[in-house]
Amino acid sequence: MTIRTRRERERGERERLIVTAAQELAEAEGWDAVTTRRLAAEVEYSQPVLYSHFEGKDAIVAAVAVRGCEEFTVALRAAAAAAGGARERLAAVGEAYTAFGRRRPALYDAMFTHRVDLPFATPEAPAALQEAFGELLRAVEPFAAEGDEPVLLTETYWACLHGLVTLTRDGRLPEGAHERRLALLVGRFAARGTAH
Repeated sequence: MTIRTRRERERGERERLIVTAAQELAEAEGWDAVTTRRLAAEVEYSQPVLYSHFEGKDAIVAAVAVRGCEEFTVALRAAAAAAGGARERLAAVGEAYTAFGRRRPALYDAMFTHRVDLPFATPEAPAALQEAFGELLRAVEPFAAEGDEPVLLTETYWACLHGLVTLTRDGRLPEGAHERRLALLVGRFAARGTAH
């Protein structure tokens, strides 16, 4: 192994350590607790070392968001694979989405609530973001009626799921009716197209 290869590997390991520490700290104490000073102490590197990897907290949150989208895609893909027909896939993906948001609130916030410097809904979006959206698209696309734009329909389904996660988590919607709301949403979307 060359010195350059070893240094690149070590740099990648430091970046993963910083991102993991940020995510764990946010999950334990919230994103306000994640500061470069606190992260430097957590990973036992100086702040200048952190800044040699990331421009600041926003860049770290963006890295957490990308990693979160990888985990999120795995959850959506597993839910879709375990489901039977198209309607069951739509429901399973919706349930996996909302379960992820409720189970991993800090990670979900990094992905979909905090302002991050990541291009969403563009060809320049990181692969992890495109793959996560692709899982939603595959679940929704069978229900696109003639003349519908599948991407816009998927964005609408995503927005509805996001609303369910955030409004329920913030106490604006009663928790007890979550499953009925999700079933209603799936029913309305499934009624649009011709898939069964």
